[in-house]
Amino acid sequence: MYAIIETGGKQYKVEAGDVIFVEKLGAEADSDYTFDKVIAIGTDDGIKVGAPYVSGASVAAKVVKNGKGKKITVMTYKPKKNEKRKLGHRQPYTKVEISAINA
Repeated sequence: MYAIIETGGKQYKVEAGDVIFVEKLGAEADSDYTFDKVIAIGTDDGIKVGAPYVSGASVAAKVVKNGKGKKITVMTYKPKKNEKRKLGHRQPYTKVEISAINA
């Protein structure tokens, strides 16, 4: 059984036991979290697609940790104007482990 969930403006295909990195959630480490925006659920019988979400479906997960990704360097440059700028960015994330899919 699998589910397609939406969080942080992105969609993820998850199964029970999967560990995924999502956009930062407002949850502490070692706490439970429920994803309510379930777009589709796939079972052995077939697939159930919501419009836009499947009613009554949810995905239970456990927050493993919150952190920041690797640093990326952002450069802006304008030729002939002696204008350049160097920035760094670290995207925050939340690592979650999917525990159950409730259809």
